[in-house]
Amino acid sequence: MKILVIHATAGAGHKKAAEAIYNGLLRHTTHIVRLVDSLDYTNPFFKAAYPKTYVFLVTKLPMLWGFFFWLSDLALLQPLIRWIRRCYNASNTKALEKFLKDEDFDAIIVTHFMSAEVGAYLKRTRQIRAKVICVVTDFNVHRIWINQGTDLYTAACDDTKEKIISLGISPDQVFVTGIPTDEKFTVMTDRRQIREALKIDPQLFTVLLATGSFGVGPMEELVDLLKGYQLLIVCGHNRLLYERLKSRINSKVHVFGLVNNMHELMSAADVMVTKPGGLSIAEALVKRLPIIFFSAIPGQETGNIKVLQKYQAASPQGSLMDIVDKIDDLSSSLQVYEAMQKKLEALAKPDAVRDIISLI
Repeated sequence: MKILVIHATAGAGHKKAAEAIYNGLLRHTTHIVRLVDSLDYTNPFFKAAYPKTYVFLVTKLPMLWGFFFWLSDLALLQPLIRWIRRCYNASNTKALEKFLKDEDFDAIIVTHFMSAEVGAYLKRTRQIRAKVICVVTDFNVHRIWINQGTDLYTAACDDTKEKIISLGISPDQVFVTGIPTDEKFTVMTDRRQIREALKIDPQLFTVLLATGSFGVGPMEELVDLLKGYQLLIVCGHNRLLYERLKSRINSKVHVFGLVNNMHELMSAADVMVTKPGGLSIAEALVKRLPIIFFSAIPGQETGNIKVLQKYQAASPQGSLMDIVDKIDDLSSSLQVYEAMQKKLEALAKPDAVRDIISLI
């Protein structure tokens, strides 16, 4: 079979999910597989502006982003929203449509809503024959993911599946697979050994502070408040934050830029404080690593928190002192810590990649 895995570089999560599926297909099947960024098949201006506009809105104008997220999810406005999206995508993704038609794939696996809409449109107008599988990369579901012409949807958990069905999708089209994570996250490494390999103290309670790919969040304030703990700080693309935090480095404070060994840092940590992106949550669940949230983007990330709260796998986003209090609770009581791990384990989907592959 000829299979396409397609994403869009707008935040790291969609790309990481696509890469996990792509690598799984290469590892476990003999199919012919392509991995592409849908933005590579748009005009140069659109390719440059699309991710920059998103980053600007969620980092500089998050409340405005949250308003548009809410507005575009209103059921009453969907006919208009879908018409606008179709016109918008049609004018900017002509090369993508041509690519999908010319390549004649047997299956198209999409991890971003823009390419999901384009693929579904081509399928329902019978311009392609491929099975279109939409991998929803959040625990909550915005209507932007739902498109007539999509064959199958994958969901992060039962609650996600119920939401997709409530939006008009037949239950036999929705499968709870989990959000796909790279299989290296499923490897359970001895915490002491990985800490020794990373040259950090193997005895101290360790907090992983992760800013997400954008490098946002109250990192410096948290460093000041968490002086009793060993800290692993990942700054993502935020080079200025990395340079500022370098002066804080000591035997208990370790600072990283953009990393490719997050699975090792998660294995070394006792708890992670991070933004509630779908992929970050899915990775932590697989690692059974307790997670505490900050700086949630209004919309998709606040929605993720609400779903996890239903499963008692997360607390509401609170103040910086709330974060410290939660870490104190986890570090001071083995019973509390293990109870949280069990709740995370119940939501974890370590076989998500294989389960998604099995749908083809």
